[in-house]
Amino acid sequence: MRLVTILVFCSLFMEVTGDGWYSFFKEAIQGTWDLWRAYRDNLEANYQNSDRYFWARGNFEAQQRGTGGIWAAKIISTSRKYFQGLLNRFYFGMRDHGQESLESTREAEEWGRSGKNPNHFRPQGLPEKF
Repeated sequence: MRLVTILVFCSLFMEVTGDGWYSFFKEAIQGTWDLWRAYRDNLEANYQNSDRYFWARGNFEAQQRGTGGIWAAKIISTSRKYFQGLLNRFYFGMRDHGQESLESTREAEEWGRSGKNPNHFRPQGLPEKF
């Protein structure tokens, strides 16, 4: 049932045709990989105030993949936001903790998904490797 719902959603709202199913899911998987790579680089860099840059970069790279990449980036970004909110509220007992951080990260994600240069959020001193 869930698979049928996803297929109908993709057909109606994402303008995926019969010929484009393979490319859509391929782009979605590649977009997911782009976001994972940006997250891994963020952990490896361990650089203060670099979260926004890495989220913008991951969303930008996923957006470059096409419709499937944009879809995957939106799903992952929204899921992360809700999961982090649930953790803060029920596990840590903090109702509004990190709202500013979530808002600024959301702004960076939308910046990247719109195709704008993610280096706008790059902090000074971040190694060129990233």
